[in-house]
Amino acid sequence: MATGPNEETSESVTAGGQGRPDIVGENLRSPDRVVFLADGVFAIVLTLLVLEIKVPHDLSHDSFRHALAELRPTLVAWIISFLITAMFWVAHRDIFARVRFVNRDLVWLNLLFLLPAALIPFAASLMGEYPDDRVALQLYGIVAVAVSVMRFAMYWYVVRRPKLLWPQSGKRRLEEGFLLSALPVWIYLIAIGVAFASTTASIVLLFAVPVIYFLAVTIARDRGGSTSEADEFS
Repeated sequence: MATGPNEETSESVTAGGQGRPDIVGENLRSPDRVVFLADGVFAIVLTLLVLEIKVPHDLSHDSFRHALAELRPTLVAWIISFLITAMFWVAHRDIFARVRFVNRDLVWLNLLFLLPAALIPFAASLMGEYPDDRVALQLYGIVAVAVSVMRFAMYWYVVRRPKLLWPQSGKRRLEEGFLLSALPVWIYLIAIGVAFASTTASIVLLFAVPVIYFLAVTIARDRGGSTSEADEFS
């Protein structure tokens, strides 16, 4: 029975790569456990983000309105962080939709990608607690840059190793993938610099990153030469 990109079994990639003469002797495995780990980490990150939103009990009407006003920075930080986390999860999904096998290097690159991603709730709590402090916003930006750089490193690594992938994309689609991977890095760096002059502008830029990214992905999908090429970006 034929198998698809997500149906490869570990038996087909062990025992020295039997059935694949180009990978004999290499320690390649199914990507399933790598994907499951990433999904679990992102699920925990999203859960921890919402736990930062806390409203005191037994408030009067005026006190309730005041508490909501005080919660506004936390809610803003939650919305931005949720969208950014969703963007990174979708980007990870897009990468591993192409991956047929993982080797040791790709496993470690995935772990190094998840390391700063797991810090997003910490960075969000700082931004929510100190929205007018440029250092808090710059730390948030640094975490976002670190995740983006590791995402770019993973993409660069896998597209240069066709033996790890399902059938390769065209050159133009790979170039678009590189641009999409690099785009958030530059905007986050700008947001870090802008924080010196205006924390509000920095927050707006942080919020704009997932919006700009998904607009860019939509344009890339619309330019796809075929349905399968368009589906490479989601």
